[in-house]
Amino acid sequence: MEFIPALKQLLNTPKRAVIIPHKNPDADALGSALALTHFLRKKGHTVTIISPNDYPEFLCWLPGQTEIIKFSEQQQECQEHLQEAEVIFTLDFNDLSRIEEMEASVSDTEATFVMIDHHEEPKDYAALMYSDTKMSSTCEMVFNVLNALDNSAIDSDMAVCLYTGIMTDTGSFRFPTTSASTHKVIASLMEKGAKNSQIHEKIYDTFSFSRIQLLGKVLSNIRKVDGLPAVFMTLDQNDLDQFDFKKGDTEGFVNYGLSIEGIQLAVIMIQNKSEGKIKMSFRSKGRFSVNEFARTFFEGGGHHNAAGGKSLVSLEATVAKLLEAVKSWSHAFEDSY
Repeated sequence: MEFIPALKQLLNTPKRAVIIPHKNPDADALGSALALTHFLRKKGHTVTIISPNDYPEFLCWLPGQTEIIKFSEQQQECQEHLQEAEVIFTLDFNDLSRIEEMEASVSDTEATFVMIDHHEEPKDYAALMYSDTKMSSTCEMVFNVLNALDNSAIDSDMAVCLYTGIMTDTGSFRFPTTSASTHKVIASLMEKGAKNSQIHEKIYDTFSFSRIQLLGKVLSNIRKVDGLPAVFMTLDQNDLDQFDFKKGDTEGFVNYGLSIEGIQLAVIMIQNKSEGKIKMSFRSKGRFSVNEFARTFFEGGGHHNAAGGKSLVSLEATVAKLLEAVKSWSHAFEDSY
């Protein structure tokens, strides 16, 4: 059964729904969850968004975000909503392991699962699945869903949420997944009330002074891999503490590595002593698949040119492992270097 007809049938009577973004939700995860929530409520459904944990302050202006409940802080309330849910939407992830501590509670429900996601290698847990790795963002996919269900119901709040997610996940419309269709969606969202310059300012022009200093620190730490078109950056716990790190402060830092002429791979490694791991982000150009690279070496994954991963050893040992891994994958770079 095709996704839209099946979804229409599922939602043909009022439902109790829960919408879940991935852990450490970004603008695409939150924007898609909020837009879908606004739409479903307008259609008479009872909807709760449960985020696995908190999210950056620079997303706290999104319409409706104050109603999001966080599993990490309100576990009992979240479990009650999950047990009562008839439908659970999982947005911007395709493997329940991405919600970590929530996975057991989510798996232990009788709800019908609906997945909307654009990452590679989806797991088979959803009764209804809209998965397309060629899409720019989950927000673009949610727009397609809402547009098919009832375009006239899309209002300015939904438009703002969806525009924000598409803008951020496309790197302000510069990544290869930005298609002609993406720009048509953006035009439609602007017509629905999304003010592009205001959204851009709220996301990119609200850095704290300490966040700018932290950016200066990570750029001073950048290193090139000898003989290969790759760079890496590091931040240890002392760096984070020195510059008053807050959740979301390092968002986008890894992209600076790809702004260097000729570089095809950029990696950032950030120490988190409280969780006992090194958080890693990978970005690439061309044929180097950071999705495969992260899955092979660092328990991660994502997209062809953007992925995440982790390391459970020291920062120094992680750097050494990264260098060895990159050199072993030198065949994956474009020949032009």
